[in-house]
Amino acid sequence: MFKTPRRVFIILILLALLLIAIDLPENYHLKFRVGPVSVDRIVNPLSIHFSLFGMAVNKDFKTQLGLDLSGGANVTLEANMKDIKPADRTSALDSAKQVIERRVNLFGVSEPIVQSAQNKDSYRILVELPGVTDVNRAIALIGQTAQLEFREFTNYQESSTSAFLIPTLDNTKSTGLTGKDLTRALMDFSSQTGEPEVSLEFNSAGGAKFDAITKRLIGKPLAIFLDDFPVTWPRVNTEISDGKAVITGSFTQDAAKTLALQLNAGALPVPVTVVEKQTVGATLGQESVIQSIRAGGIGLLIVAAFMIAKYEWLGLFADMALILYGLLNFAIYRWIPITLTLPGVAGFLLSIGMAVDSNILIFERFKEEKRLGKPWRVALELGFGRAWDSIRDANITTMITCAVLFNPGNWQFLPSSGMVRGFAVTLFIGVVTSLFTGIIVTRTFLRVLYKEKDKKKSEDA
Repeated sequence: MFKTPRRVFIILILLALLLIAIDLPENYHLKFRVGPVSVDRIVNPLSIHFSLFGMAVNKDFKTQLGLDLSGGANVTLEANMKDIKPADRTSALDSAKQVIERRVNLFGVSEPIVQSAQNKDSYRILVELPGVTDVNRAIALIGQTAQLEFREFTNYQESSTSAFLIPTLDNTKSTGLTGKDLTRALMDFSSQTGEPEVSLEFNSAGGAKFDAITKRLIGKPLAIFLDDFPVTWPRVNTEISDGKAVITGSFTQDAAKTLALQLNAGALPVPVTVVEKQTVGATLGQESVIQSIRAGGIGLLIVAAFMIAKYEWLGLFADMALILYGLLNFAIYRWIPITLTLPGVAGFLLSIGMAVDSNILIFERFKEEKRLGKPWRVALELGFGRAWDSIRDANITTMITCAVLFNPGNWQFLPSSGMVRGFAVTLFIGVVTSLFTGIIVTRTFLRVLYKEKDKKKSEDA
């Protein structure tokens, strides 16, 4: 009868060991001495690196912390819609948001959050940059108006002084090619010299414009302006008809990367300005982490003590399942990975209550079946089986609420912020794992470890 439960029990023990390896703290200094055995080493979470059938798998399990926990920058941008038709303003805001996302990703920020907010005549883009070290540079790149325009000299003549001619709005004119026509700009390396360069790629309309411009300006410079200031003015050496170009020169790697960032920033369809910026220091983030861990630990201890006081051995086994539940949740956060914020931690703590609630329903049904005279083994199985309907319905309704809070369709009548989504994601994961631990883990622990004397046998004795 217990052959299968014991096999599942062994699998759960092995799973717990794997989860502990994944959940280990990063760069933890483990130092202790027990008799002749001395350990002094830096411990890190489990990482997976292997190659199978030519496919390389590299996975590091690390915790991603949000802005409120790790520190960083929080920037609010206002989009100027005065030159945009009212019917096109929502799509223009969405396009600007996509460009900002691309700009932030190219900057190299880990797990950034970029979202748009619309309220009557206010069109804003909210940007969160966790773990940013050079805040001023990030804000400068994100907050600039970033209107990109390609211009040609009005009276350019090849002479000894023309090489030193700096383009301005007065001595250049528009070619009609703007940042809207640019698909992307990338920092690359020349296949011939190995020197850093910047490659450009235009959309179909931009490619046609660029073809006509380069045909007309062979041997002459083409100036690129960002916010009415010249960024670079490379010389056109040949006609380019495929919509792809390369800017070469005496670039350093950082200079080429910065230029690519500036050119990518130029695809904004509307001008934006910084209306608010905040920085969250690492000290505040560390305090938030410590307080969150403390609150979570106190909450877990109270719940564990209540379960043991109320249900004795049943409660102890439920607490063991709850420990596995916590290990599993944290491992999932690292595996996906989930960016943890304070609301996300709150979602996890709330899901602990859902997990305990499942055990309470099962134990109360178990008691009811025993009161009806059923043997404890039968009552235990009936308790799990008959509590399932209530557990399933309660958890499904919670998961539906999580889906609404996450707002995957970005419904206009129900805007969703990154903080709310963090809460929804951790609560959803917690509810799903609580079903696993409540029905599978707790049941297996009770089947293998829990024992009771049958009532009739004790009366006969």
